[in-house]
Amino acid sequence: MKRLLLGFYGDDFTGSTDAMEALDQYGLKTILFLKIPDQEMIDRFQHVDCVGVAGTARAKGIKGMEEELSPVYEFLRQLNPTFVHYKVCSTFDSSPEVGSIGFAIDLARNYFNEGSYPLLVAAPNLGRYTVFGEHFAKFQEEIYRLDIHPVMSKHPVTPMDEADLAKHLQAQTKQEIAKVNVLELEAKTAQQLIDQENIDADIILYDALNASHMNKVSEVLWEKRSEKPQFIVGSSGVEYAIGDAIEREGVIVKENKTISPSNVNQLFVVSGSVSDVTKQQLENAEKAGFELVQIPFEMYTDSSIVEVFLDNIIQQIEEKKKVIMYTAKGTEDPIIARTKEHLLNNGVKKQDIGIYIGEKLGEWTKSVIDQASLRRVIISGGDTSGFVTSNLDIYGLEVLDSIAPGAPLCIAYSERAKYDGLEIALKSGQLGGPAFFEKVYQSGSK
Repeated sequence: MKRLLLGFYGDDFTGSTDAMEALDQYGLKTILFLKIPDQEMIDRFQHVDCVGVAGTARAKGIKGMEEELSPVYEFLRQLNPTFVHYKVCSTFDSSPEVGSIGFAIDLARNYFNEGSYPLLVAAPNLGRYTVFGEHFAKFQEEIYRLDIHPVMSKHPVTPMDEADLAKHLQAQTKQEIAKVNVLELEAKTAQQLIDQENIDADIILYDALNASHMNKVSEVLWEKRSEKPQFIVGSSGVEYAIGDAIEREGVIVKENKTISPSNVNQLFVVSGSVSDVTKQQLENAEKAGFELVQIPFEMYTDSSIVEVFLDNIIQQIEEKKKVIMYTAKGTEDPIIARTKEHLLNNGVKKQDIGIYIGEKLGEWTKSVIDQASLRRVIISGGDTSGFVTSNLDIYGLEVLDSIAPGAPLCIAYSERAKYDGLEIALKSGQLGGPAFFEKVYQSGSK
């Protein structure tokens, strides 16, 4: 078997498909596993260039992260690809207690202890920029520094109140962090940057504002490859940088895709995102003829409501064809507070509410798919995608169609006929564009 170019772990499911889509754009055949594959599964995909494992570390505490990441790191170490990537969200949302990127880096040292770790969070084509170590993100055609970003500065679990990525990360790890800024990227060659690296630095944060900066980082990553995997931390900007490198070096010939979306007349959407971007997408979907059905907060604890509600969803799918089952419309929806209060009163701990809701959405989504004649679904929300997809009988995903940057339509692989070939789009709350749901519905139509 040829040596894989890249093995990656995504700390949430939407981020994992984001990375896979970036690789697909460069003709890099990629399979995303939803759990660590055994050798038999790997042997089924010997033609691929890259392998990923989707996870949920972003939503977990330190103990949960260690339990999830340790076997993944061991798997990637044994896989021995040229690059190993710990994929994080391009808004870097994390904290010392939840989804700690610093802890993930510290743990990685037990498996990949060669040299410094490059850190690239910028992804200019996704509207994510790092300049002199400070991070900026696009929102509704405006660019905001992360600590004043209308969405990320108000994240319900890991609000980003620090735009300096090194400072934010330093609160999560004791490893030394150095920076390479835009001026250095413009003035020096890749080899000069490598030669002048701070030898005491454990992590090197790279700026990137535009394509030329990304190209320089790409050159650095390519030059640093060796017989042992180069461990990299960052957003899907890492995949774009590696893709640029293989395109520049001509080491892989891009081939035409052998799979394509089918023509469907039904679409089921599950939305657990409360972001204002998703709110706009829901409102646009309603205008495009989608039937929106909000989940009553009582349903999370009253099983007698569930069957009637889900039967109605299935009926709506048959009649209206395009149906969205959702938790809330935006951060100001009063049902959010009512749901939290209801769950707390019913014995759910505050720190477990997100997981509890996610698991319920997973159960209900599986029930709908099992009973309805569906071939295409959308899961909206980063954490939601992880909990829901983990509950389905799917072991792998491959990109079918690039609907919007960071939110592709994928085909599912499963041992069950009902799920094998299911077309599924996973999208974080921030991505997809205003007409995302309708675009997914239209994909493959003649």
